[in-house]
This record gives sequence, C-alpha cells and structure tokens, in this order.
Amino acid sequence: MKMPLLSIIIRCCNEEGHIGRLLEGIKQQTLQDVEVIVVDSGSTDATLAIAARYPVKIISIKKYDFSFGYSLNVGCGAAQGKFLVIVSAHVYPVHQDWLENLISPFENDRVALVYGKQRGNEASNFSEHRIFARWFPDHSDWNQGHPFCNNANAAVRRSLWERFSYDEALTGLEDIAWAKQVMGGGYHIAYEASAEVIHVHNESPQALFNRYRREAIALKYIFPHERFHLWDFIIRYIQNVINDFFHAIRHGVLWGNVAKISIFRMMQFWGTYRGFAQHSLVTMQLKQKFYYPAEINRRKWRLSFHDKTRNVIDYSAVKDTKK
Repeated sequence: MKMPLLSIIIRCCNEEGHIGRLLEGIKQQTLQDVEVIVVDSGSTDATLAIAARYPVKIISIKKYDFSFGYSLNVGCGAAQGKFLVIVSAHVYPVHQDWLENLISPFENDRVALVYGKQRGNEASNFSEHRIFARWFPDHSDWNQGHPFCNNANAAVRRSLWERFSYDEALTGLEDIAWAKQVMGGGYHIAYEASAEVIHVHNESPQALFNRYRREAIALKYIFPHERFHLWDFIIRYIQNVINDFFHAIRHGVLWGNVAKISIFRMMQFWGTYRGFAQHSLVTMQLKQKFYYPAEINRRKWRLSFHDKTRNVIDYSAVKDTKK
C-alpha cells in the first residue's frame, strides 16, 4: 500500500466551532497525497461527529493524559507520511496551495521543520493581531538562526521525529524545545510566509493568563538562564500597551479596544511573570486550568488582510456548529 507524502496531525478537544472549517480547507488543497489524523483528548461536543464526515483517522486519548507533547507523539506514531504536518484544530488555511508551500523548504535536506504564517480573524484581540504580525512576517526565511517556531501551523520530517520525539512533560512550547534539539544536531528551521492560516484565539482573560503562564513555565525549563522579574512585567506591560494604542489609532480602531488591549497585555505579562515564578511541580489541578479553559463568545471586528489574487479557499458552505 502506497504511503502518503503527508500526514496531517490535528490535536483537539471540544473544537466543534472550528474543526469543520479546517478539514474543509484540507479537502480543497492542491496537494491531496495526505492522510489526516485527529488526536482527541475527551471532546464532549460535536467535534468527533464533524470530523467523522471527512476521511480522517480518529485517535482518542484520556483527558488527564494530555500534554501537547504526548498528543503529538501519539499522532506521529500513527502517521505514515514522509512529512508530518501539525496544526491546531482552531486554524484553517487561507489558500489552496497552503500544503505545497508549507513543505517547499524541505527541498533542502538539512531543513528539519517548517512553520508558516498565522493571522487572526474578527475574534482576535488587536494586541494578538500585533503579535501575529511580529512573530510571522511577510517574508520567508529558510535558515533562521534561532529555534522559534509554532506547531499551530508547522511540518517536520518524520525521520527526525523518530530520532527526536516531543517532550511530553512540558506545559507548552514543545515545538521550540524540539527545534532547539534538532538545531543542536546541525539541522535548520525554516519559516515560509506563503503557507498562511487563520488562527482563531477566542479566550477569556483567565484562559489568556493560563496560556502565557504555562508557556513561561516551559520557557524557563527550555532556557534555564532566562528570567522575568516583576520589573520586567511592569516595563513590558507599559511599553506594549502604549505601542498598541499608537497602532490602534493609526488603524482607526482605538475606540472600543482600549480596555481589550489593556486586559490582553495585563494577562499576557502577568501570566508570564507568574509562570517564571512557579517552582513547584505542575499538579493535575493546574493541568486542568492550563489545558481546559472556559470559553467566551466571539468579538466582532477585523484587522486581517490576505492576498486576494491567489487561490483563496471558499468557506461559505461551512457553518460553525458553535457561534
């Protein structure tokens, strides 16, 4: 039986409002030599019913066994493709050549991992739009000099995953830890700007705090020399709020976003500070807070622009189960 070129691994839990759009985007890709593996960690909504409408392999893991690294290792272990494409369930591709572009840097045999551009949608906080623009610029870099990457939209060589599995103990940033490891082995990390997805983060302030807290705990473990003191929190918060206000004025969207910007940056940097201050082991109760946050309704404004001259995917027939 012919092995697929790509195995797409989707981690999910209660993603009924998003996973259908992602799977439809995969269905419309120009590159169809793929298998899709959904690793579910205890969904109680319609996520699995929606996924079952598409040609996917569903693997279930226990809710309390979940970590980002563990779920990825389970999915990668079941994969047969030469390249492993890793995506979050709450992203969806913009263009039909997303997969082609995402794996194009693998032309270089020394490229171990490729990650693509991410942008927000109308649900995204203005500050998060700014973060996406900074982290994922409009120009590609096929040999960057640092291990930053993001597994919401990435691909790795399966042969290298077989040598370097993901760290299952980390509370986040398992992608950066993996990239650091393979770079130490002489491989490259590539960024491909044309492999663009929309990343929908619709988090409550508490969920935002949890995200940055668990990522800071992981960052301190990956880079033990890093520090983030109370003074860093104060300076970073003030600087970023002022910067966001300035750019919001330029875009004409400051009105109505003053509080949102302030709260977002507060939770981002307070969560980072508290994560760096964490010394005890991560308990089961803390894992519950980290990985299963509460949800809030979507906000309605947009600051996202895409290349309309390319083959943009039509999602008009896909209806979110959850509004």
